[in-house]
Amino acid sequence: MDEFRVPRRVEVDPGRSITDYLVDHAKQRPTAVLYEEKVDGAWVRHDAAWTLARVEAVAKGLIAAGVQRGDRVGIMSRTRLEWTLLDLAAWHAGAVPVPIYESSSPEQAQWILADSGAMAVVVETAENAAVVEQARSGDGDLPALRHVWQIDDGALDSLAELGSSVADAELEARHTSVGMDDLATIIYTSGTTGRPKGAELTHGNFVNVSLEAIEAIKEVFEQPGSRSLLFLPLAHVFARFVEVLVLLSGRPLGHTADTKQAVADFATFRPTFILSVPRVWEKVYNASEQKTGGGLKLKIFRWAAKVAITWSRSLDTGGPGAVLKAQHRLADKLVLSKLRAALGGQATYAVSGGAPLGERLGHFYRGVGLRVLEGYGLTETTAPTNVVRPERIKIGTVGPPLPGTAVRIAEDGEILVQGVPVFRGYHNDPEATAASLRDGWFHTGDIGSMDEDGYLRITGRKKEIIVTAGGKNVAPAPLEDSIRAHPLVSQCVVVGDQRPFIGALITLDAEMLPGWLANHGREALTAEQARTDPMVREHLQMAVDRANAKVSRAESIRAFHVLEGDFTVENGYLTPSLKVKRDKVLGDYADAVEEFYVGAAAQRATESR
Repeated sequence: MDEFRVPRRVEVDPGRSITDYLVDHAKQRPTAVLYEEKVDGAWVRHDAAWTLARVEAVAKGLIAAGVQRGDRVGIMSRTRLEWTLLDLAAWHAGAVPVPIYESSSPEQAQWILADSGAMAVVVETAENAAVVEQARSGDGDLPALRHVWQIDDGALDSLAELGSSVADAELEARHTSVGMDDLATIIYTSGTTGRPKGAELTHGNFVNVSLEAIEAIKEVFEQPGSRSLLFLPLAHVFARFVEVLVLLSGRPLGHTADTKQAVADFATFRPTFILSVPRVWEKVYNASEQKTGGGLKLKIFRWAAKVAITWSRSLDTGGPGAVLKAQHRLADKLVLSKLRAALGGQATYAVSGGAPLGERLGHFYRGVGLRVLEGYGLTETTAPTNVVRPERIKIGTVGPPLPGTAVRIAEDGEILVQGVPVFRGYHNDPEATAASLRDGWFHTGDIGSMDEDGYLRITGRKKEIIVTAGGKNVAPAPLEDSIRAHPLVSQCVVVGDQRPFIGALITLDAEMLPGWLANHGREALTAEQARTDPMVREHLQMAVDRANAKVSRAESIRAFHVLEGDFTVENGYLTPSLKVKRDKVLGDYADAVEEFYVGAAAQRATESR
């Protein structure tokens, strides 16, 4: 099938905007809890009336500070309640919040602030303020930037105090002047190649996609006590979509600063649904395996994981038999129930996006009792275009299009998207806009296929397709995702363009290494020592073999090299959204790649004598 279209189910007044839904909550159910904030280890509830009052006070402060309708206001912070309140306040005042990753360098911050024309920026810490100051004093000029406010220095209170002189009528005029066609934000893409581009997303993009998603997977939001915990960086489109989605659903949302803290916070916040990226689900699985301590407990964990996967697979082929049901009950008692408890004990649904989850993890978590609904989308599509439906889960796919969205597979396999999620263009970049929005379709740059039900399967990025010397087209993403699932592996980059075979560059996960070694009865090793350790390399080869089992011989990895160190945001090999900068890796590690092929040629020459 080359095109699938799902009609709209929800109609929205074009005069409304995102914060109209906050106003509705405050009027219709003022005591309903919208947000929960962790203070001194306890979750403090904030109802709709409190939230609207706080948002209006900060919005008035922005107006008093000279923020005009349509002005850009940067936000540079980790995920926390104040970010969401600032987002809502800026929207309520008719402004356009522009996210900046809190890990950004002065050069990155300078580019976003300058390209967006931000007249103010709210930062989280003194360190973030120093980055902005460096951005102002560097080679780039920021003439439009008039204000730098700091959250940890009481920015929201200061703005609320500043806005005390602004009349309610003035704020109301600002709020009611904003409609669905107005710009809501400019989100800068990850920038895996070249400078980040600013995707312009409207209030209509966020509202329409959120309402259609709520309608499409209503079972997720209609559970008793439905609630979610947000820990993804709010500078990323997926977290920003979650922020709006949960507000419009009227369900409580908690905030926590990062994924490491989230694992601890799950137990106390007790979410019923979790929206995350695949790397988190890999980490939860690997950490759970390591906590067994090895020996018999490790064997039991692995047996239970295998049973969970087998049980889940059986649901797609007629259901489990009596023996498998008994095994699953025992596995649940010994292992799986403990994993559910670690997630808070209430989570029954998860939505995973940002990268392929992999069938193994999808089946494992369904066997645990957590139905993972994979989705697909990009910054330019306000996050989701597709999501698996709860009533028909097809693990390994990202589901059919959301209502109001059409997906087409071009002749070369590229995924094209049309409908309510699609952005209006790149800020200050008409050439890039024209290149991506052609013939009424957004060209995603991803490769995929669809079945007769419109369920989409992602193959990889069009620009990352490797063509071997033998002419075989190889998508690196499935191989990389499979290898990265191993607890020893942090990152994997598959290589082989115009080469005789496929190879892989691998980095070790220094955080997981000590536990893995202990579970295997080994003495402690540094990551550098582990690179050449025979047992470590043997297990890495096993991970490679598992990945190779899923592809043809021409696509299989014949050699791998373990690199020194790891890819991080700080050393420039990862984007702030933790995507590998493939071109930089291939450029900087060209010598390591060459070793694959020189060594292979030498071996063939030796064998031919």
